[in-house]
Amino acid sequence: MRILLFLLLALTAPWLRADELPASVTQALKAAGIPLSATAAWVREVDAATPRLAVNARVALNPASTMKLLTTYAALDLLGPAYVWKTEVHANGTLIDGVLAGDLHIRGGGDPRLTYDQFGRLLRMVRARGIREIRGDLVLDRAAFAVNGADPGRFDAQPTRPYNVAPDALLVNFKAVTLHLIPDPQAKLLTVFSEPAPGNLDISNKIALGNGNACGDWKEGLRADVFAHGPTTRLVLTGVFPGACPEQRWNIAVQDHPQFVLGVFQQLWAELGGALAGGVRDGPVPAAARQIAVLPAPTLAEVVRDINKFSNNVMARQLFLTLGMEAGKRPATPEDADAAIRAWLDARGIALPELVLENGSGLSRRERISAEGLGRLLQAAWKSPVMPELMASLPVTATDGTMKRRLKQNGIAGQAHIKTGSLEGVRSIAGWVLDRNGRRWIVVFFVNHANAAAAQPAQDALLDWVYAGK
Repeated sequence: MRILLFLLLALTAPWLRADELPASVTQALKAAGIPLSATAAWVREVDAATPRLAVNARVALNPASTMKLLTTYAALDLLGPAYVWKTEVHANGTLIDGVLAGDLHIRGGGDPRLTYDQFGRLLRMVRARGIREIRGDLVLDRAAFAVNGADPGRFDAQPTRPYNVAPDALLVNFKAVTLHLIPDPQAKLLTVFSEPAPGNLDISNKIALGNGNACGDWKEGLRADVFAHGPTTRLVLTGVFPGACPEQRWNIAVQDHPQFVLGVFQQLWAELGGALAGGVRDGPVPAAARQIAVLPAPTLAEVVRDINKFSNNVMARQLFLTLGMEAGKRPATPEDADAAIRAWLDARGIALPELVLENGSGLSRRERISAEGLGRLLQAAWKSPVMPELMASLPVTATDGTMKRRLKQNGIAGQAHIKTGSLEGVRSIAGWVLDRNGRRWIVVFFVNHANAAAAQPAQDALLDWVYAGK
């Protein structure tokens, strides 16, 4: 009798088909003006043979930053979580009483996280080896990666935005400075200082302090113009900064890679009591040069965490090219990295015929993958030895990274590891959800539509539905 009652309830209860979205999701999409045809979703229990949900799942769409899951998983599997990059310093010339009669060479190994502090640590190592004055040039060996001569504003006409910085084998501090904007309403002045403060960057602050009571989007009222002024780059800041705003930070990239490295070197080297007589140029490390310092980067597991938690495009592009470099290609190109990832997919038996790669970060209008393809990739990752490192790198709902402010009042808070992605016209999520019954699910949801910016309620509704175990 109980079995009959259960069957009757199962037949009469509303049961969601695998090819339709939950009502809460469709209602949110309708409210956002997003048609079902502009979406793709795939939901599957990690050990199940078939998906619980598959809507437009084989359609190749732009995944935005969820493409970083492919790049970071491939890197962890191919290189290992303990992989480290190295930046080397070599001296070419005689060293007498602290004076190097020759050139100082810095060889970049593609380190994605060679920050201002780390670069300073490297130069302190050089100074500790007894070098005080360099009579020759600072010579940069950037040959591990092919030099990218593309216009930094090509993607969205925002050439000074740090996310548009091109990868480089010697990427120092993401090639960006942080401008600290400090208002003094009583004096009606705005003080600006830069960190780092490259020796060849001249900042002209012409920003006025406004009287408004609202802070709002304070960057909207500011402008940055860049001028070449001989060996110096001149940055002219104009506009009005709202007087009601507290101190703010403005990250900006205005110099090319060699000039930026030179400027930061000049600043730090002078602080260490050193002197540099020459300029900067590119070139290989001569065979006769002697190595005087080596700086290892943080491990790949740490770098992957930064990439995925905070969706760092520049670091992801560095990692992408590293895959080409470690496949034996120097200087590594995006095509080399693409080939390395496809060879890895073939070796792992993961077929992604729809895959289109450009830079591995998702900051692209060309990159494509299907929701099912990314879901199957996450299923393979779940069974991989590097699963703990990959999962730990993803933002946790209502806790950290790009998911810190989402789903705070829901039961799913802290129960899902979700990578997000956003571009103009694109919103995406992908990752793992632990439901309230203790089951683990893979969730992928893409939206490619002009109204995609309004898709968050629908995507959050899908995560809630999965967590509820329906």
